[in-house]
Amino acid sequence: MAQVCDSLRLPLFAGVFALLMTAHGHPQCLDFMPPFEPAEPLSLCQEYSKFGCCTREQDHELKKQYDEILRSLPQNSRTKCEKHVMNILCQECSPYASHLYDLETTQVKKPLPGLCPKYCSSIPSECINALLSTTIDPSVRKTLSPSDPQKFCESTKITDMDYCYPDIITNEQFSNDIQKAIQGTGGEECLCFKQLVVGLRNPTVLVHAGDGTHRIFIGEQYGKVHVYLPDFSKIDTPFLDLSKNILTSTRRGDERGFLGMAFHPDYKQNNRLFVYYSIGDDKHQKIRISEFRIASHDPNQVDRASEKVLLELDEPAGNHNGGQLLFGTDGYLYAFTGDGGKAGDPWGKRGNGQNMSSLLGKVIRLDINHPDDSVPYAVPNDNPFVGQPNIRPEIYAYGQRNSWRCSVDRGDPETGEGRGRIFCGDVGQGKWEEVDIITKGGNYGWRAFEGFECFDKNLCKTPELANHIPPIHVYSHSVGKSITGGYMYRGCLFPNLRGQYIYGDFWTGLIFSLTEDAKKGTWNNRVVCVGGDDTCNNGVRGLYVPNILSFGEDEAGELYMLATDYASTSHEGGVVYRLVDPSRRADPDKCNKKITPVEVLGSIALSSAETPSVGSMSPSVAVLLVVCLLAFMKISHLLLKRSAFSRVKKVEMTKL
Repeated sequence: MAQVCDSLRLPLFAGVFALLMTAHGHPQCLDFMPPFEPAEPLSLCQEYSKFGCCTREQDHELKKQYDEILRSLPQNSRTKCEKHVMNILCQECSPYASHLYDLETTQVKKPLPGLCPKYCSSIPSECINALLSTTIDPSVRKTLSPSDPQKFCESTKITDMDYCYPDIITNEQFSNDIQKAIQGTGGEECLCFKQLVVGLRNPTVLVHAGDGTHRIFIGEQYGKVHVYLPDFSKIDTPFLDLSKNILTSTRRGDERGFLGMAFHPDYKQNNRLFVYYSIGDDKHQKIRISEFRIASHDPNQVDRASEKVLLELDEPAGNHNGGQLLFGTDGYLYAFTGDGGKAGDPWGKRGNGQNMSSLLGKVIRLDINHPDDSVPYAVPNDNPFVGQPNIRPEIYAYGQRNSWRCSVDRGDPETGEGRGRIFCGDVGQGKWEEVDIITKGGNYGWRAFEGFECFDKNLCKTPELANHIPPIHVYSHSVGKSITGGYMYRGCLFPNLRGQYIYGDFWTGLIFSLTEDAKKGTWNNRVVCVGGDDTCNNGVRGLYVPNILSFGEDEAGELYMLATDYASTSHEGGVVYRLVDPSRRADPDKCNKKITPVEVLGSIALSSAETPSVGSMSPSVAVLLVVCLLAFMKISHLLLKRSAFSRVKKVEMTKL
């Protein structure tokens, strides 16, 4: 038994502490998810049409139940009971439904919501009989006798009577919490994190294919990419394995390796994808951009023999390798290169960033849909420097130091506003980290400028730098030291996040939100707070490993964060999280997605990221868990006596 308890100790203790430290107060539905505004007004539970836990379909089912109950009552009882029956049935739609049904405390939904004693005792006996019709549990119905109202009221008690109906409706604090949830992320403007994949070796890439399958492709820095199905089960055979070709090392912080991947916009028809990775050795290193095609026998594997090298660039140093690949709304392939490495872009009089005969420190734009294969790519005719002497025609924008993670704005789902903008996080030198919006022909200032400040006094004075494009936002190295660019959220699930550019800092682990004030022409930045145990529980958390490596977006526009607790390709501490707004979600019916099935050959590994719940275990394992839980509670009691509980709590809170 001791060995069994030892094997379950970490997940069990984490679950126990989650229960012990859960604080009431946060709006939450019966499915432990945030409340929402239904896409259509409700017919029965109308008071929850603005914000609650019922879709139109759920409301319709409650209406059917309501009608059946009333039909079963004598005519003279209907008038007395209809309001009671309706109000109590509709508590399933309350923003605090999980509290009303004691679900957060017991993990088992009560048959009736918690009723306040004064209200309960005033319900006529014939209405109690009607309310018993709301549950089919025979043992409950047997104990809840309409002839004994006191017994009935005892059965509706909940752990925290602050949440009993109808007092919850008139509670000013709860009303304020709901208003905050509607107006701002988390009420406290916080996020939570759904842990989906663990055990990764520096995950650098998370992309989708845009083919309707809603698969996720996760690439690790050492050169392997795996396919994850919509439920985040992993196909065991790698989608792509470049680990024998990649140049990287196990040295902490090595920037070389598998750095970028993008699927062709018409991937569903042509099976083309593109990757960006490091090759060579420590003395002669390069970055390579290649095209691959999918294997004819398996839609979840790349044909390694299909590699066609588009471009290789010599890297004079081992850092500042760039690595982003993406397709713009124009259908062209964009690649973002670093300045060649070392400090201060020391390559020549102007540095690579301002050297227009070099493709380092640039945004390059390629036409990979040219009509013949005589050249690996063509240059779009409207590239800004085509035909100009001593300038590489591939250049779309320049003056970048080391853009680490760029993304294309999908645009507002309703108006399309913002569609096509390219956001980049450009890693700074010694003082400033910056966010840029990339425009055609733009000069972003490096190495003359770092952020808004002059870095090279001689270059700053030159005429061509007078009109360089400044960042939309910078933050100093007192805040963070290595920006990780993110995405403008345009997904469906979390309405409060829409229009926020979410990004982070690798060094400090801070997450930021940048929002545009179009009228003033400014961008407002804030540090995103991480939710506490009152808001992040039951499958989501307010903890994450601190080194933010990258962000990703799935086919539906939901956001993911890739992080590790130790940035080495030999360390399996990498984790993928989905970002969750714990305060408010969209109507689940509105966010349904159609998934195109994909044939899977070979074996699938179920996701091991989540701690299993008792309800999902076999009875024997569940019993063992309960035994271990009781043993742990006894030990905890002793620890409390020794005033050591706070130390145990601290340790568990810092673990993942």
